[in-house]
Amino acid sequence: MAWKFVEGATVLLTILLGGWAIATNGEPDRSAALAAYRRPAAIPFPDDNPYQAVKAELGRALFFEPVLSRESDRTCATCHVPGQDWTDSNPRAPRSDGGFMDFRTPTLLNVAWTDTIYGWDGKFRGLESVARTPLTAPGNMNMPPEEMVRRLSADPKYVTAFDKGFPGPAPDGGPITQERIEQALATFQRLIVSGRAPFDRWVEGDARALGPAAKRGFDLFNDKANCAACHSGWNFTDGSFHDIGVATDGAIGRGRFFPTSTALRHAFKTPTLRNVARRPPYMHDGSLRTLSEVIDLYDRGGIDRPSRSRDIRPLHLTAQEKADLIAFMETLNDDGAEGPAYQPIGAEPPRP
Repeated sequence: MAWKFVEGATVLLTILLGGWAIATNGEPDRSAALAAYRRPAAIPFPDDNPYQAVKAELGRALFFEPVLSRESDRTCATCHVPGQDWTDSNPRAPRSDGGFMDFRTPTLLNVAWTDTIYGWDGKFRGLESVARTPLTAPGNMNMPPEEMVRRLSADPKYVTAFDKGFPGPAPDGGPITQERIEQALATFQRLIVSGRAPFDRWVEGDARALGPAAKRGFDLFNDKANCAACHSGWNFTDGSFHDIGVATDGAIGRGRFFPTSTALRHAFKTPTLRNVARRPPYMHDGSLRTLSEVIDLYDRGGIDRPSRSRDIRPLHLTAQEKADLIAFMETLNDDGAEGPAYQPIGAEPPRP
C-alpha cells in the first residue's frame, strides 16, 4: 500500500504545484487556446505528386529560370522574392509592360497547407495548376507552353534533370512536358515554410518567449478582437473567403465566380499572418501600408454592407489594446532565413 500512498501524494503535489505556478505568475491558463496553434509534424505532399529531392531541385531551378519568360527577363522570383518572404513590396504585382496587376503578390509561405483553392479570389485549383497562369499570361511571363517545352528541351541539363525527376517511360516527344514543369515547381514551393518564431517557442512551453504585451495581444486576438475567427490554426488562416469591408465596388473577389452569392461579394482569401509584420503593404490590393492601419480598419469595422462578414464589426479597441495586438503579431516573425531558396535539399522533406 506504501507505493499507492506515494503515487497519490505525487499526484496531489503535482496538482498543487501546478496551481501554485498559475497563481504566482498571474497569467490565465491558455493551454487549450495554444494547442490550436501547434506547428504540424510534416509537410503534406499529394499522392499524385509525391516528394522527391531531385524533383524539388528541378523545381527550384525552374523557379529562378529566366528562360521561362518570353523575353528571358522575368522569373517566378521576380514577384515572389525569397528575401522578402516570397512576396514583394509593391501594393500590386508588377506587369511585364510596366503596369500593375489587380492584386498584390501573395506570399508563398506555407502554400503546402492551402486547401485546394489558391489565389486572392480563388481562381486557381490546386498548386500544380497555379504556375500555368503567370507563366503564360501576356502581362506576366508571356510564354506559350509549346515554346516553354521547346526551350527547356534544347538544354541537355534540363533533359537530364527531368529524366531523373520523373523516372519511368517518357511521354512522346521527350521527358519535358508542361504538366511536369508545373509538378516540379509545386514540389519546390511546398518546401517554402515559415521558420520557427518566438510564438512557436511559447506554444511549446517557453514562457519567456513572449513579453507581457504580446501575451495580452494573443488574448485579444482570440477574444475581443476576434481575429482568430478567420486567422486560425498554426498558419493563421482558415483558407476561406470573407468580405472584411475593405474592397470597393470594382473588386468583387470570390463573388466573380458566384455572382448570385451575397456573402462572397468583395470576399477575398484569408492570408497567413506568418511573418506578417515584415510583409507590408497589406490587403489584396496593398491599400494599407502598416499594421496600425490594418488594426484601425478592423476597429472601425470596415464598410458596413450586406456582404460584410458577420465576424467584422466595430471593436472599440483602446490605444493600448491596438499596440498589444501588433506586439503579438510581431512574434510571428521567424529569423528571416530564405528557406529552401539556397539551402541544400535533402532526401527527405524538412520538418516544418
